[in-house]
Amino acid sequence: MPGPTERLSPRRLALAEQGPDTSPVRAKALLFHDPASCALLEQIERIGRSDASVLLIGETGTGKELVARHLHAMSARSGPFLAVNCGAFSESLIDAELFGHETGAFTGASQARAGWFEAAHGGTLFLDEIGDLPLSLQVKLLRVLQERQVVRLGSRKTLAVDVRLVAATNIDLRGAVAAQRFRADLYYRLSVATVQLPPLRDRPGDLLPLARHFVTQYGPRLKLADAVLSAEAEAALLDYSWPGNIRELENVIHFALIVCRHGVIEVSDLKLVAAVTAPLEESAMPALAPADRLVQDVSVAPAQPQATLADMRQQQLEAALEALLNAGLSDVFQRVEATLVKTAFARTEANQVRTARALGITRNTLRTLLRRHGLLAPAKPGEDSQFSQLEDD
Repeated sequence: MPGPTERLSPRRLALAEQGPDTSPVRAKALLFHDPASCALLEQIERIGRSDASVLLIGETGTGKELVARHLHAMSARSGPFLAVNCGAFSESLIDAELFGHETGAFTGASQARAGWFEAAHGGTLFLDEIGDLPLSLQVKLLRVLQERQVVRLGSRKTLAVDVRLVAATNIDLRGAVAAQRFRADLYYRLSVATVQLPPLRDRPGDLLPLARHFVTQYGPRLKLADAVLSAEAEAALLDYSWPGNIRELENVIHFALIVCRHGVIEVSDLKLVAAVTAPLEESAMPALAPADRLVQDVSVAPAQPQATLADMRQQQLEAALEALLNAGLSDVFQRVEATLVKTAFARTEANQVRTARALGITRNTLRTLLRRHGLLAPAKPGEDSQFSQLEDD
């Protein structure tokens, strides 16, 4: 039985019908029922009434775009809300996409086009995955935020823009600043107001109301208008760590409704991927690159803690690198970089998003490395074809 607080109606943010958008919405609903979540919503709404730039920080699937839309709704801005995924464009294209271009600015620019900043005039521009923005564009974005003006590619004329910027990231921007992959001045300009969105595992009071919301959303579509969660299924949901956050919960509930019987979702209907959070076993550990032949394999018992396995692999890697250096090769760095990139790319079945995530780098940086080592065709001069929206799973 739900506790007294669960009988209350939670505040819900949900995705409304909208036109075409370049940013995939990773969480289609966000509830504020847990006391900590309710306090967060109050903070979000206070920030929303200002014109301050906002930096949203949170794991993928925690509802950053829904919060950005709510910030816009709470503001007095009459212009549109536009969402752009910074990782969805090539380095050569994103400049023209954000700031616009004139006719003939590059090959294929047959007519002038306004950028996203101009299109969002009077409203809010949401830049998702801001950490993927190349350093050269970070300088330009900083100038736009300071001067409130844009210059189209191929033009010298400045255009005034009145745009509130909301940026989001699922990476550690402070770490990116320390590693010189993100400009410190832009970081401080963006983070006038910072909102940290907690993962679903840290919001137990929101989980069951959110699960029930998805039951009511998907149930009628599957002719299960009165579908419910069993007490055992609710307990299993609460015990799970939800690495995929709200998007994973939505998918789990959708699948459970498809396979459940008599409109009751049981534990056996829940597709909970326990392997995602289980300690790594030796069989699941990635093989080292070809250079690891310099180091003999070490048998590791599956019951050892994950940290111990990681430490052992680190020692193996250090030994292999030391052997390479002792060999007197002139291209050690090139060999190591190529091996790392090729191994990660093969392990993710050539999925750029997952490869970049595994290596802890941006997709734009990854594309540069893939081209360098012959895993991706070189970019054509003046190429303006947009990269297809990458799978984010």
